[in-house]
Amino acid sequence: MFSEADLRELLEFSPHEPVLSVYLNTDPTEGNADAYKLRLRNMLKGVDLPKDEEAVLLYFEHEYDWSGRGVAVFSCAGRDFFRAFSLAVPVRNWIYVDERPAVKPLADLLDDYGGYGVVLVDKQGARLFFFHLGELREQEGVMGEEVKHVKRGGASSFPGRRGGVAGRTGYADELVERNMRLIAEVTTRFFEENHVRRVLIGGTDDNVAIFRGLLPKTWQSLVVGSFPMSMTASHSEVLAKAMQIGKEAERRREARLVDQVITAARKGAGGVVDLEDTLRAVNEGRVQRLLVLEDFRAPGYQCQSCGHLTAKKLTSCEYCGGTMKEIPDAVELAVREVMKSGGEVDVIHAAPALNEAGGIGAILRY
Repeated sequence: MFSEADLRELLEFSPHEPVLSVYLNTDPTEGNADAYKLRLRNMLKGVDLPKDEEAVLLYFEHEYDWSGRGVAVFSCAGRDFFRAFSLAVPVRNWIYVDERPAVKPLADLLDDYGGYGVVLVDKQGARLFFFHLGELREQEGVMGEEVKHVKRGGASSFPGRRGGVAGRTGYADELVERNMRLIAEVTTRFFEENHVRRVLIGGTDDNVAIFRGLLPKTWQSLVVGSFPMSMTASHSEVLAKAMQIGKEAERRREARLVDQVITAARKGAGGVVDLEDTLRAVNEGRVQRLLVLEDFRAPGYQCQSCGHLTAKKLTSCEYCGGTMKEIPDAVELAVREVMKSGGEVDVIHAAPALNEAGGIGAILRY
């Protein structure tokens, strides 16, 4: 199970020695263990890190149980460092060697599959779920008072009273609202405790509308979709529906973000595009949200004294005069720096406009 603490450890680990990062798709619907191990051996060809290669192969031969759909492995034999994370979601096959663990694919997974809060709601209660990286991490239930529907009477039902007994249906409505308010309170606490990033609501249209209106506005703004579903649905059914709707909403959100950053960059206020301008913003700590195309990688240079990043070929740092070192992927390092500083990273999967703008951009803090 991959956690925020694991991510923080990978971000902070900088041994100044080679680190082998391996991402392997192990989705059982697409192949078997033997096929994936063969693919891994082919991926490792050309990697000249015998001890790290051996550690990775031994892990897959003796420790990995092949129950997940993806694996991320990081090995640095020089520092006796080895971490392996089985994932419930698939990953793209990728191998990378640098002086730091490669975290961009993890940023992509967190972007697509991280922090889903789902609530199934009816007039009496709710089931709450927290899904992270395709796994059920927490669940909770809440039950209010039983709602008994009273049949409306006609004028003849109660002599002298047109329309039946006044207040009977009003009481049922009040009970529903009281239950919904309780559900909203419990849901808000549940979402806050689990650091939910996006919200989905399951139920009838009427129940969803009532419940959503009772959520605090900050949580209403995180609702990315709703869907009809039975209160007795299994958590796997809920997860599948949530992932489907969530990914569709994520693609729409990505399109809006790309439009936002390109518009801001054109106006020269609040946004930048192109590798060099984006790296400059990263150096200055101004990046609030980094946008980068999924397959975009580019070499660059980093100062060995102050850490300054640039796409320009320089022998000495233009800021401190330190020695510049060529790095295989300046984009990977930019992703790390933004995540370390508390910024958000969005890995964009298909955006011709961002591709034309250089494959990378950022929304700025100031």
